Amino acid sequence: MYDFAVVGGGIVGLSTGMALYKRFPNAKIVIFEKENILAFHQTGHNSGVIHSGIYYKPGSYKARFARQGNKSMTEFCAEHNIMHDICGKVIVATKEEELPLLEDLYERGIQNELLIEKLTREQIKEVEPHVNCLAAIRVPTAGIVNYREVSEKFAEIIQEQGGEIRLGTKVEKMVEQDDGVTIETSKGTEKARIAINCGGLQSDEIAKATGYLTDMKIVPFRGEYFKLKPEKRYLVKNLIYPVPDPNFPFLGVHFTRMIDGEVDAGPNAVLSFKREGYKKTDLNVKELMEVLTYGGFWKLARKFVKEGIGEYSRSFSKSRFTASLQELIPEIQEDDLIVAPAGVRAQAVRDDGTIVDDFQIITGKKTIHVCNAPSPAATASIEIGKEIVNRIPVQEHLTDQLHS
Repeated sequence: MYDFAVVGGGIVGLSTGMALYKRFPNAKIVIFEKENILAFHQTGHNSGVIHSGIYYKPGSYKARFARQGNKSMTEFCAEHNIMHDICGKVIVATKEEELPLLEDLYERGIQNELLIEKLTREQIKEVEPHVNCLAAIRVPTAGIVNYREVSEKFAEIIQEQGGEIRLGTKVEKMVEQDDGVTIETSKGTEKARIAINCGGLQSDEIAKATGYLTDMKIVPFRGEYFKLKPEKRYLVKNLIYPVPDPNFPFLGVHFTRMIDGEVDAGPNAVLSFKREGYKKTDLNVKELMEVLTYGGFWKLARKFVKEGIGEYSRSFSKSRFTASLQELIPEIQEDDLIVAPAGVRAQAVRDDGTIVDDFQIITGKKTIHVCNAPSPAATASIEIGKEIVNRIPVQEHLTDQLHS
């Protein structure tokens, strides 16, 4: 029997494995990953931003874990010689009506204990010479990294401690019992004292298969990107974001300099017709019907009809996508953009149509389920791992055994 089993080999599952060994160095741990490589889905399609936590409700998990995670992720990268760059970001208002929203965002950043500064139109030109704006906020603690490389280092640390990582092994069902959890996988049945579900895009299904019915469901949104041609990368120094619409759950198209020097532009956010659908043509009829027959999705869609139409119009029109980018950098032309790989965001939506705005962790009898961990989960992954381990309902005699 394993002491702990982790479902999911993305950055949150791997950070959890690492945190388990830090608390229980002699534990027997296994990580199950259904793909043949680690960090394949949300982590592997991540924009690579080390977030600051400016956007999130003060006191929320996202706000606290992003702020703390910014520090712990940066320290981890420095300790293990992982290339990263704390380059800072700017959030810009391009219209008069956005100025009050920018001021509100600045106040939220102060409440979240961030060192940020306001910039005038003239000052922003010193940071991002090609940007168009009326005013801006500079967030100096934001940065960039390759999260797949971070995940590989997490996995290396786990294996050095004696942990097992089983690739190509899909967890199909978990059954809680008095003495542990029986885990049915595509490659046989195993048992663990405690199991932790970090299944990302499949997390709600895994929780459901364990017997936990929640008032929310994962709805997959595909984030579509372009990248700048190499000769136009000079237009973006670091990270340029618009002022987010407070009524819309996504940040809007923005520019991200990647750690390899490429510059991504996006994302556009549209419903994916498959949980792991990275192309417009990807379709899983069963998964799509689960979304289309979910009342919470239609309640959400009705709230954002106008915004949804805009997202879909950009999805099928490069010129409209370009026009959105030109609001930030007017010099951008349609020919400057090359199609880039898309990502899929595992966003939990409640039955009443509201977006689950914070990380959601459900503690069961012998299982823990991370049922909502979209961005900034990669930034916050070390802190999420710590939180999960702190929730483990380990009896005193088991704690002593694991420390012995």
